[in-house]
Amino acid sequence: MKRRAKTILAAALAVAATSFAAFVALPANAETATITVANSWSSGYQAQVTVNNESSTALNTWKVELVLPAGTTVGQAWNTTMSVSGSTYTFTPAGWNATIPGNSAANFGFIANGTGRPTSCLVNGKACTGTVTPPSSPAASSPAPSSPAPSPSASVTTPPPPTGSTPLAINGQLRVCGNFLCNQYGKPVQLRGMSSHGLQWFPNCYTGTALDAIAKDWNADLFRIAMYVQEGGYETNPSGFTSQVNNLVDLAEARGMYAMIDFHILNPGDPAYNLQRAKTFFAAVSQRNAAKKNVIYEIANEPNGVSWAGIKNYAEQVIPVIRANDPDAVIIVGTRAWSSLGVSEGSSSSEIISNPVNASNIMYAFHFYAGSHKDNYRAEVQRAAASLPLFVTEFGTGTADGGGSVDTASTTAWIDLLDRLKIGYANWSWADKAEGSAALRPGTCSGGSFAGTGVLTDSGTLLRSRIRTADNFPTA
Repeated sequence: MKRRAKTILAAALAVAATSFAAFVALPANAETATITVANSWSSGYQAQVTVNNESSTALNTWKVELVLPAGTTVGQAWNTTMSVSGSTYTFTPAGWNATIPGNSAANFGFIANGTGRPTSCLVNGKACTGTVTPPSSPAASSPAPSSPAPSPSASVTTPPPPTGSTPLAINGQLRVCGNFLCNQYGKPVQLRGMSSHGLQWFPNCYTGTALDAIAKDWNADLFRIAMYVQEGGYETNPSGFTSQVNNLVDLAEARGMYAMIDFHILNPGDPAYNLQRAKTFFAAVSQRNAAKKNVIYEIANEPNGVSWAGIKNYAEQVIPVIRANDPDAVIIVGTRAWSSLGVSEGSSSSEIISNPVNASNIMYAFHFYAGSHKDNYRAEVQRAAASLPLFVTEFGTGTADGGGSVDTASTTAWIDLLDRLKIGYANWSWADKAEGSAALRPGTCSGGSFAGTGVLTDSGTLLRSRIRTADNFPTA
């Protein structure tokens, strides 16, 4: 006998990066669902829907129907197929998540444009019922009424207009909304910038003058701070490297750029090898920089030779360390096979889509080198971007070893794709190393002059021309 499914709506609009679900008494062995407000802003909110099958028998399909009040619409949804008829939004499986095994769940999410909550709900054709209460309320176990009451809209504060023209001044505190990186106004944005090479090898490349050139000559939005853990990096001098990272965060902030703190693991590729170091490092930098709006945390550069389950486990231990100090910052999780979404080890983003990290306000890293990674990698990014928030935290214009000549055609195809999908990126690398992927000619950093094209390699010239184009940072 097929059991009834019931859905519960969240009671109040949560603040950004705060998430809670409402609960209601249910009959034994019922299939259940929850809608959780994961992020909110002045013009909308992000919700996640979890359909739970609490029986031992597989549920072969599911359908959630929501009616939204006038003035509120669904702009996008992921991990689901959505159809619209008037004010009714119907969500059905994306295909791969149609069957929910016994004692398992399926998840999908959506972005609402407007703050109104659903006024009615059906799950598998049955009316949703239940008293909607916060988890802490003892009324959560009381009998459910016959129909849900609409949730009241919470008061929201609209951020004031920007007071400056830098990327940081315009966008303020970033957050993940749906599959996009969004600014303080809840609008999707694309950040474009440069990544350092190893701090231990090229210290003269990362001065205030250098960052002046990145911010003012290149018009970059972002500087990625690649702090190697091994190879003469963090493990040799934790306090020294932590101080160096914090100083670069300050230099980027002073120039109106975002700073991505990259815990640059590469060999060994299993992030669990550095788990305790990661906890120590991120506890320190998140405490010190918690009040800043320009910090993004990248917690594992290029995991390799390790399963997605292992990476996910690492992430779910490190993320709470950051969140204890900084509840608002965006966190980026590395992916399998040198952050290729698994492609370089014969897998794909499906393993992440079906088993995402249990955390909010996060993105997933993708890396490519244009001379080595071409159409099949681009196809995977396009497919993954429909379900996952992605950030290209590192890419090169040549081959995967950082060398080779610039592959202009492939690099252009990649950047065009990222621009179209509104995926942010950081180019490898702002350094004067004698290799094809370096942006600066050998000897540049010791000379101390970084502006203009005379100091640039072919790779640097190409990237400067792309990054210097006007940003699109909507505020209304």
